[in-house]
Amino acid sequence: MDDIITLIRSAVMIIAAILIVLTAIGLIRYKDDKDKILYARIHMLGVTDMACIVALIALYQPFLAIIYLFLTPLASHAIANAYYYGEEKND
Repeated sequence: MDDIITLIRSAVMIIAAILIVLTAIGLIRYKDDKDKILYARIHMLGVTDMACIVALIALYQPFLAIIYLFLTPLASHAIANAYYYGEEKND
């Protein structure tokens, strides 16, 4: 039974790693010349956030996963608000 759980945990970690790598590739490929690119990048980082939460659960760290689940959207929202209401406008 422990072997099956270890295999499932390993598969979850591999899937999380693949999602993180794909998100990194997507972030690098986006060009900064598009309007409102920050919002698209924050959206892509949401994929990484969920992959990290799943990885933390697979590593038997549910407390850290719950903290990460609640704090990451708050930080993303703060970054988006700072960009939107910031002094520098791209008009």
